Amino acid sequence: MRLDLHADVAELTAAVVDIESVSGAERALADAVEAALRPLPHLTVERDGDAVVARTGLGRAERVVIAGHLDTVPLNGNLPSRMEGDRLYGCGTTDMKSGLAVALRLAATVPEPSRDVTYVFYECEEVEADRNGLRRLASVRPELLEGDFAVLMEPTAGQIEGGCQGTVRVDVTATGARAHSARAWMGSNAIHAAGTILDVLRAYEPARPVVDGLEYHEGLNAVFIRGGVAGNVIPDECVVTVNYRFAPDKSLDKAVAYLRDLFAGFDVAVTDGAPAARPGLTHPAAAAFVAATGAPVRAKLGWTDVAQFAELGVPAVNYGPGEPTLAHTKDEYVEIPLIRECERRMRAWLTS
Repeated sequence: MRLDLHADVAELTAAVVDIESVSGAERALADAVEAALRPLPHLTVERDGDAVVARTGLGRAERVVIAGHLDTVPLNGNLPSRMEGDRLYGCGTTDMKSGLAVALRLAATVPEPSRDVTYVFYECEEVEADRNGLRRLASVRPELLEGDFAVLMEPTAGQIEGGCQGTVRVDVTATGARAHSARAWMGSNAIHAAGTILDVLRAYEPARPVVDGLEYHEGLNAVFIRGGVAGNVIPDECVVTVNYRFAPDKSLDKAVAYLRDLFAGFDVAVTDGAPAARPGLTHPAAAAFVAATGAPVRAKLGWTDVAQFAELGVPAVNYGPGEPTLAHTKDEYVEIPLIRECERRMRAWLTS
């Protein structure tokens, strides 16, 4: 499908939504994005896998990155898109094809921005980290992501969300001794012992640290539990998988150390983790973005690819028209006025 980057941004969003791009199957959309951007004389366009990078080269004193992922979660009977009043429904409308449409419109219609711009459209954000296209670019083509500041077009309902929380998952293991259930006193029930782990989780009071002026809200929850051998055997092991969402005042190592201390006496094994990112709003480029857009600012309660930019030393924020609470739902939609407002604010920033 051909994308008309000069169409109204709501129409462009619908066109982007209607090109199916479930994680791992983004090629058709990447092809359409590349085909739409390559003819633009003010952009240099490169393709890496199913990631498309378009850059201005005006010699400005500052370079900013505007990035968004091409993929969506699996379809749920929610394609093609449909408009109902001021709402556009369909898979990916809020997360984050409305943000992609804004970025594509800006790439086409702001040929001489006040700062140089790198537009990055990448694959596989909604799946495991080792498939993430932005992560691959950071590893093999880091020069393409260089900049003074970055905006991730993640759904934020038109507010600026600074930084992001980190996440770590651990397996906390309670052990016991097997015995016949008819003679339970001869063993030690690991599932019963896991009650202590659950007691710790129930007693947890979420920390709400303020980082660079923004208040985060941490979370600690059991997300899986497994144990048991047979219907007549006292189990000798029970594993509770715990997910900790931590604020950017902690490193990943400190978050893991906190969990090991919290569950002292149990084996704690890390299964997955990603660092948090500080808001970085005190950086002059970030402050200029906040001032130019006039959008309200809050903390990002979740993990996003701003953390990838933080690791590269590039301060970044999340900003997009989608409503985050609707992401991944069957009836996902985006408010059309918010798409237009997001485009207006981004355009004001790029031309200020």
